[in-house]
Order: sequence, then C-alpha cells, then structure tokens
Amino acid sequence: MRYLYSLVFAMLTCFCASAQFAVKTNLLYDAATSPNLGAELGVGSKSTVNLVYGFNPWSFQSDTHGERKVKHWVLMPEYRWWTCSKFNGHFLGVHAMGGEFNASNVSLPIPGFFFSGDNITSEVKDSRYQAAFAGIGVTYGYQWILSEHWNLEAEVGVGYNHVWYDKYRCGDCGGKLKSGHSNYAGLTKLGLSIMYIF
Repeated sequence: MRYLYSLVFAMLTCFCASAQFAVKTNLLYDAATSPNLGAELGVGSKSTVNLVYGFNPWSFQSDTHGERKVKHWVLMPEYRWWTCSKFNGHFLGVHAMGGEFNASNVSLPIPGFFFSGDNITSEVKDSRYQAAFAGIGVTYGYQWILSEHWNLEAEVGVGYNHVWYDKYRCGDCGGKLKSGHSNYAGLTKLGLSIMYIF
C-alpha cells in the first residue's frame, strides 16, 4: 500500500509541475475565525479547477449571551472559465459544496432564505442545530496580478443548499426537539483571497 501512495504522490507532483498551480486563503473567512485553504489548478488555457476547505472548531463564551458557536466544516469544488487567460481578470464558475455545522445562540446575517422547513437563520438564536448540507451554485470573480507569484481574488457566488438537521434546545445537553430538512437559496460564496501561484 505504501508503494501505491508513493506512486500517486509522484504522479500528482509531475502533473502539478507541468501545470499552473496556486494555493490561497480567503481573508474574509479568516477574519470570521474560520481557517481555510484553497488550491487552484490550471487545466486549459482558459480553465481552472478550484478546491477550498474551511472549518471553524471554536465556541465563544459571552457574559451576556452564554456559549455561542457556529462550528462547521465545508468542502467546495469548482470549475472556472476565464474570459481572457487563467489566473487573470474575470472568471465564471460552477461550484458544489458540502459540509456539516453545529450552531447555537447566534445571529446569522446570511443574505438568502430558507424554505420548506425551519428558517434556521432566525431560529438558531434560541435553538441549537446540528446539520449536514449539500448544494450547487454559480460564481463570478476577478483576479488581479500583484506580482510574478502573487494574486488577489474577489468572488461572489449564489446557489442552493439542501440541509438535513436535528434541532435541540440551546446548550450542549439540550434535549432533541425534532429532525427535519430545509432548503436554502441565496449567497453561497463571498471571498477576498490572497494567493501564491507556483
């Protein structure tokens, strides 16, 4: 098995060495105490594929509000088409996303709406939700070349997510109130990323 991993690693190294490749972090997501890492690979003269992983493992204690949290992880693959050349200027993308969250006692100012199930945006103030989600969306973005290896990227995406949830009373040991599912339509991506291109 060790030889198989070595072979896969060697093949990926050769592939990445012959293609344009970048690593990035979304500064807006970082500012929201959610570490993240992205990788983007050129797959054609006007095409790239992008993969971003982000997570937030923390709870916050407040004297006035008690424990607050939006613990989560998300994985977001995307195909991008560039109007000029890859890693430069305007791009359009199609993205998918999936992940899980555990949130309670917070206000979520998400520009979008939930339908055919709980309105999690408003109800998470007084309840705790443990949930999984999956969805799709479209992206528009722009990259500015800062130097030979550094770019700045801005992006916004809208789309749809289906959410499967368990609802609990607030607190770690709060009793389960119900299970259900809901649908979300609205903002799915917002980013201002700094990136290094190899």
